[in-house]
Amino acid sequence: MKRIAIVQSNYIPWKGYFDLIHAVDEFVLYDDAQFTRRDWRNRNKIKTPRGVEWITIPVAVKGRYHQKVRETHVSDPAWGAAHWATLTHNYGKARYFREYAPLFESLYADTAENRLSRINYRFLAAICEVLGIRTRLTWSMDYAPLAQGQTERLAQLCKRAGGTHYLSGPLARDYLEPEVFEAHGIPLEYFDYSGYPEYPQRFGAFEHGVTVLDLLFNTGPEATRFMKTFPGSATIKTS
Repeated sequence: MKRIAIVQSNYIPWKGYFDLIHAVDEFVLYDDAQFTRRDWRNRNKIKTPRGVEWITIPVAVKGRYHQKVRETHVSDPAWGAAHWATLTHNYGKARYFREYAPLFESLYADTAENRLSRINYRFLAAICEVLGIRTRLTWSMDYAPLAQGQTERLAQLCKRAGGTHYLSGPLARDYLEPEVFEAHGIPLEYFDYSGYPEYPQRFGAFEHGVTVLDLLFNTGPEATRFMKTFPGSATIKTS
């Protein structure tokens, strides 16, 4: 059995994104998809004394209504220094910030890359390494060209990657066509993001939907205990 997940690359995503990566044998970054504004591709949430706030990689979007994620470029090369300063200001006193600061400071300092997909990949790969995730990360472009039709493309991607099972995020129930996967002989399952335990977190009421960096800076080597797909963590659920 080879389990596949296919998702657009996100910027320093939340813990559930990494649980989905860990739950499969190959995680395909679907950056042939259209870039969506005010979404997770180039921004994420952090906790601050003022509440939850966004940090956003500025990208060129004017007049580029149909650009794909892989075609999206950064519009301000100073974004890395600004983001690192923001993270340092808000997480500098977190218990494990100093342990991870050298790694992430170097990632933010090296901002010569101006393609959003590649930036996201660098952070995803680094965080997977920290969490001990060994899942293969690939690109949808590696398996092009693909058929038309959203579900048909995903099913075809899964087959080309050698997948026998497809694991999707739960929100995809609203648009996936299960019969297409059935026609390809691929069982379709949905990851369950409910039931995450809380962890020690700074600044007021607990928030699950923030960047995984919040989890790392606050819990350090214990981070996977507060996830779902690791030994000793919450139990993974699919449907």
